[in-house]
Amino acid sequence: MARAAVQWGVRELAKEAGVTPNTVSRIESGGDALAGTLSKLQTALETAGVEFIPAGQYNGQGGPGVRLKATA
Repeated sequence: MARAAVQWGVRELAKEAGVTPNTVSRIESGGDALAGTLSKLQTALETAGVEFIPAGQYNGQGGPGVRLKATA
């Protein structure tokens, strides 16, 4: 969902995060990932304007999610 929000393909996210496209695809399909790899992906997406929302941190106290940061 975060990747789609910034209109990136698998290859673009992989390039921005410094990982392989196969790694991105495997993680998106529910495969295992090292914490360092997940951190690289999150940092790349946050740099692009994605905000990760932990469970309970928005109206309705729902589950986790993502949104684009508000622009000034």
